[in-house]
Amino acid sequence: MPGKAHGFLAFLLAPVVGFYLAFALANPVQTLQAERLQLPLDETKTRLTEVSSAVDETKDITADAIDAIQDLKEAAEEEKEYYETHHKKIEQLVAASHSQVAKSEDVLDQILSSMLGDPIGQTFGENATVKVYSLTEAGYRGYMAKVRLHNPNALKVVLANDKVVSNGETTSHAAKRKGAVLAVNAGGFYQTDGKLAVLGTTVVDGKIAAFSTNTNLSFVGFNKNGRLVGGKVTSREQLEQMDVLQGASFLPTLLQDGKRMPIPRDWANTRQPRTMIGHFTNGDLLFIVIDGRRKGWSNGVTLEEAQSKLLEFKVRDAYNLDGGGSSAFYYKGKILNRPSDGRERPVTSNIVVLP
Repeated sequence: MPGKAHGFLAFLLAPVVGFYLAFALANPVQTLQAERLQLPLDETKTRLTEVSSAVDETKDITADAIDAIQDLKEAAEEEKEYYETHHKKIEQLVAASHSQVAKSEDVLDQILSSMLGDPIGQTFGENATVKVYSLTEAGYRGYMAKVRLHNPNALKVVLANDKVVSNGETTSHAAKRKGAVLAVNAGGFYQTDGKLAVLGTTVVDGKIAAFSTNTNLSFVGFNKNGRLVGGKVTSREQLEQMDVLQGASFLPTLLQDGKRMPIPRDWANTRQPRTMIGHFTNGDLLFIVIDGRRKGWSNGVTLEEAQSKLLEFKVRDAYNLDGGGSSAFYYKGKILNRPSDGRERPVTSNIVVLP
């Protein structure tokens, strides 16, 4: 009986013991945890491998960047050295140029002083430096101004009462009206309906006030750099290409590139009062007025004589402006020459220089 009871009990307990043994030998929770742990560990290893690879790539990129930066730095240093070297050369050239200009001006002043004596008047203005000489030592009754512009806008063509057709205006009146230190009469004119009109092409402050295709006339102008330009002008496009800022017309052209130009037959070997304009070999401008038609004072000058004298003065380009009774030379508040009419003549245009 007891043997059967034990057998029955073993039979009942067998499943429990088997489950226990199975659970003890292989804990499913631990297995599940191990599996769960194994998955992130593998991912972590993969990520670490990727990060390590990325770090290596970053190191390579950083190394390349450092090399590139170093190359840029070296290139910048070379460029800086190149710039500094060439900047010094440019400064030296500019200084040499200024020195040469100063020497050229000194030489020109010495030449003029040796021929004409010391200036009778000088103005050292913000816009221009003006030196005025008497032409007595050169054998003429008249005056010459040597002008160095510091501001191209300091030189202007002034229309009488600022109109193309008007009753005219004297040179001194135009100069005082504009606050000029120096002025001479400019272009020619003709009468129309009892008034005076400018002759030929005239430009004021960059605008064409009057235009003419008359090839007998010479245009006398100043460009935007204050340089003297002129000659035969046949189109508005030509004026635009010359960058003309101011200009008037008369005749003839006296000198071009240091060479004499032909004098028209009707003008040859005739003594008259003259107004002339030009520029010296160093670029400085000159304005000349020579009296005439006054017995016992001055008979005037021929254009051929004027050409010779201008070349002696080291003038490169020169033009004849309206002369006769129109010729007037204004400086510092008064007319210095003696107009042939005994007084100033109203004209249609004047050239003035602001101080």
